[in-house]
Amino acid sequence: MLLQEGLRPFTALQGLVSEEGARRVRVEALQEELDSLSAMMSTHRAVTDENRTLRKLLDLREALGYDYRPATISRPGTPGSESTFLVNVGTEDGVRASAPVLAPAGLVGVIRESRSSNAVGIDWTHPDFRSSAMLADGSVYGMVESRRGDFREDDRLILNGIPYHQEVALGQVVLTSGLGGVFPRGIAIGTVLRIEEEEGAWRKAYVLDPAVAPGSATHVLVLVGESADSLNLSDSEGEYR
Repeated sequence: MLLQEGLRPFTALQGLVSEEGARRVRVEALQEELDSLSAMMSTHRAVTDENRTLRKLLDLREALGYDYRPATISRPGTPGSESTFLVNVGTEDGVRASAPVLAPAGLVGVIRESRSSNAVGIDWTHPDFRSSAMLADGSVYGMVESRRGDFREDDRLILNGIPYHQEVALGQVVLTSGLGGVFPRGIAIGTVLRIEEEEGAWRKAYVLDPAVAPGSATHVLVLVGESADSLNLSDSEGEYR
């Protein structure tokens, strides 16, 4: 009897330890279930977003009336290659150098070099990028180009060459004009954010809010076929327009 009384605290402590161990096992099991559920939900959201993007690309393809190839973009990730990308279509798919690259929201960039099964392109942050442009209402025409900032997040898209007397309101949508032959008319480039500079009483330039953030573009359309081959794809200095 005395022995049982003496062992009672130890027996109680052992019971508490056992309960704590069982509780810890239950908590760990619940955490595993929660992690698994979170992963499933994340995957579901990713698939839903991807399907939404693909549907938008299909709608864009039908609306444009040009022959395009769907493609997936990947980035080299090496220093100095921040403005370039790789697409998983090439000459075997009809893709040629200077073919426009589009996302559902608008213009991404242009193909620079096409190989048999893939192609290298540049996005609008590249110093060589140019596109003839216009306001959505067709009232003003100019040239869109990239200007590098001190840091990559400071890169800007500029609407340049606007006659001083022409008014450009903030918030107006800027589209490709179709002039110069590379980009089809009517592709969204961005919206006017603010005036960048004035060159005396002659010209003005405006900063644009890009329609597409290059790093966010994963699924795109690339122009192919006779339309791309027959265009005057670059000027004498190799700048895309």
